Amino acid sequence: MGPEIEIDLRGLKCPLPVLRARKALASLAPGDLLRLWADDPVAVIDIPHFCREAGHELVGTEETGTATLYLIRKG
Repeated sequence: MGPEIEIDLRGLKCPLPVLRARKALASLAPGDLLRLWADDPVAVIDIPHFCREAGHELVGTEETGTATLYLIRKG
């Protein structure tokens, strides 16, 4: 397991969370972890779909009161 980075995308609406996730993942090596915070209601559909299509692993999600944390391992 390699390094990880965390980005806070709260307040951004579709399609910006996916676009920013793509950009952040481009700077990582395969196997590295991205911790992504988002509060856009559409992100619960967009982020898993993006991971499947791009070959990344959605390791898990964690709901908080105001946002969702997505753990994404670069494929």
